[in-house]
Amino acid sequence: MSTREGAPVQSLRECRGYGRLWSAAVTSAFGTYITTLAIQVLVVDTLGGSGTDVGLVNAARWLPYLLFGLLAGVLVDRVRRRPVMVTTDVVCALVLAVIPLLAATGHLHLGWVMAAMAVFGTATLIGDAASQSFLPRVVPRPLLGAAHARIDQADAVAQGSGPALAGAVISVLGAPLAVLIDAASYLASAVMVATIRLREPATPRSQPEQAPLSTGAASGGLRNAVRGIGRDVREGLRWVYRHPTLLPFAVSTHIWFACSAIAGAVLAPLALRDLGLSAATFGLATTAAGLGALAGATVAVRLGRRWGAGRVIIATQAGTGLAWAVMATAPVLVPAGGGSGSWAGGAGWGVFAAGQLLLGLCMGASNANEMSYRQTVTPDRLQGRMNVTMRSFNRAAIVVAAPLGGLLGDAAGYSVALVVAATVVIITAAVATSSKLRGAHLGDRYAVADPT
Repeated sequence: MSTREGAPVQSLRECRGYGRLWSAAVTSAFGTYITTLAIQVLVVDTLGGSGTDVGLVNAARWLPYLLFGLLAGVLVDRVRRRPVMVTTDVVCALVLAVIPLLAATGHLHLGWVMAAMAVFGTATLIGDAASQSFLPRVVPRPLLGAAHARIDQADAVAQGSGPALAGAVISVLGAPLAVLIDAASYLASAVMVATIRLREPATPRSQPEQAPLSTGAASGGLRNAVRGIGRDVREGLRWVYRHPTLLPFAVSTHIWFACSAIAGAVLAPLALRDLGLSAATFGLATTAAGLGALAGATVAVRLGRRWGAGRVIIATQAGTGLAWAVMATAPVLVPAGGGSGSWAGGAGWGVFAAGQLLLGLCMGASNANEMSYRQTVTPDRLQGRMNVTMRSFNRAAIVVAAPLGGLLGDAAGYSVALVVAATVVIITAAVATSSKLRGAHLGDRYAVADPT
């Protein structure tokens, strides 16, 4: 994949399959940002849910990472990754289509939403692991940063326009029907990925082909397969949690995701109730995050080259904490009698949107550095397990923290919950500056080390 007719690949345009992979990611991203807002509005407005209910739905979405995450990493490292991506895209489309169907028949309630999100989460767990592990087979490692930055830029455009479009669609059609747009985007993504022409190894290069099992050897073969799964899982865990830079990176990211889950559980109730925003004005405010993400993704590679991936990761994690703190102050500016049905207007909405802008800026600048660094330092045979190991513990943090964040917001106030999340993530970033992550660069010596 890193050569074309024997010559080294010099640009992303020369990477066969990257264009379709980019298009698939962008198409799906547009639908995802619509669904993200639609599900929150559906829970809070359509179903009359609380911050705790939002947290429970978020937890259901990420619960499969806690239950099956490590096994998914083993699966992705054992099979061709492209067919997995196609299959999981189709499953996601079918699951999302169930929500408007239930709404149309009068059977939609919180339990069904949680169940749908759990199945959706299982499919995206496997699909995302395959996608993240597939990209290094399409793009040579020196171009991974640029590849992620281009995807992030397009994703930022989707983030900027998706919520505004979602707000308009929800206002006209209702939240359940808005989810259908995401279902269609997953089908389109499946078609684009299926038409990528790229040869993949049938099995990992590090593992020999297994001979077919005879009837008499079936039980012994099954035991060996189970033992093999355990070995592969442990190898992935050792790679991440014994690596000199991936270890502090992973721990700080796990904490960040826990804090993000708290913020995610209370942002919608804060905006819709404390600030009195409608679905449309809430969507308009969150488009600021897309604008910030676009700006951040545009400079992400340059920041990583100048300051190092580690410093960028740490600084942007702290920046997201500051963004949450900014949004927490927005209700203070709501005029007397505002909130709960009447738009807060100017100052409160403006501060909330400013916080969204800063949040998007930090996440846009961070993602390309995070993804390209961890993919660069990891050999191909461990890509699936590395990606899923980190994502599984990240999402496990969401499963635990999202309901707690909702409970904290309902009990102490949504702004208080945001301040707690902001404080913890800023302290974590400060601690990370004393670790080896601070000096991490895409070309450092750990990029060729394989302690396993």
